[in-house]
Amino acid sequence: MTSSQFAPRSRRMLGLEVLVVLGLSLGASAVYSVVRLVANLTLTTPLGSQTATINGSLSDRPTFDLIYQLLAIFFALLPVVLAFYLLALSGVDPFRRLGFDARRPVFDMSRGLFLVLVIGVPGIALYFVGRALGITVNVVPAPLDSYWWTVPVLILSALRAALTEELIVVGYLYERLARLGWGRWTIILSTAVLRGSYHLYQGIGPFIGNVVMGVVFGWLYLRWGRVVPLVIAHWVIDIASFVGYAWALATFPQFF
Repeated sequence: MTSSQFAPRSRRMLGLEVLVVLGLSLGASAVYSVVRLVANLTLTTPLGSQTATINGSLSDRPTFDLIYQLLAIFFALLPVVLAFYLLALSGVDPFRRLGFDARRPVFDMSRGLFLVLVIGVPGIALYFVGRALGITVNVVPAPLDSYWWTVPVLILSALRAALTEELIVVGYLYERLARLGWGRWTIILSTAVLRGSYHLYQGIGPFIGNVVMGVVFGWLYLRWGRVVPLVIAHWVIDIASFVGYAWALATFPQFF
């Protein structure tokens, strides 16, 4: 193929592309999450007394539960592959453009762990504040039965969340929205609201926390030009949420 076959598409087609990618991934999650919040708010049970389950069992048969879990993780990552394919098709090297490579491992790891402290610790505090105020549901992060594969699957689920959210909501969307002529802070704020919206099923508190996380992550991504630190931070935070919180809940139930 010649380079002329990869001529820039019209704004309309680019906008349609963005809608399709979001419709197959986190945009759909945001719509379902908003509807679920509305449904929860219309129940007679107060929001603070409700429960949201994450990483639930998909079968009462351990072998098939494992198969379903792995299939869910695999298919959830396909929109990321699609986003990278579309970026490459338009003449962009997605790995270099998004900073999703191994060129700066020390930089990426140190910045990622820094973000864990900046975002992760306040996020935990905000969750408990939201629970106390009754605006956050009781999140059950790891209700999977205890099998030999439970922790590895939870770690993979955390990686799936980190990859899909950071590579689509930050990496892909920032590149595409900039091409559509959106301003820097318009992109940061709109994608931060999107990040918060697909967490609304957990209540108002997580929405606020994830909007703040989106603003911080987006601003730092534009400064650093690399998405890897965001993926590392998100992965570590979710591992702590999926595995660490469940362990703490089982070990020290008197504190929860």
